[in-house]
Amino acid sequence: MERYMPLTGLDLIPPSLLIDTEAPLDVLQAMADYRIRTVTQVLENIAFRAEIGCDTVVLSDFSKLLAIPLRDGCDLMDVVGRRLRAQAAQ
Repeated sequence: MERYMPLTGLDLIPPSLLIDTEAPLDVLQAMADYRIRTVTQVLENIAFRAEIGCDTVVLSDFSKLLAIPLRDGCDLMDVVGRRLRAQAAQ
């Protein structure tokens, strides 16, 4: 695994947002946790509102906005998983 892994949501060359795959596991996990919990909190707030008006454009934009930190969190968890599997194989 390369030391610096680009986030999957960005297709820029060269990538500018990278994950340090050699960062401590607790740091990687904490960053993933923060991003995933942020998305969860926003979705829970929306789900429990009594009235929420939505149109298709707003809903589409909103879902794209929430997909960014969720994807970042998944990328971070992927690195954590790879590192833990490598440790277990040793």
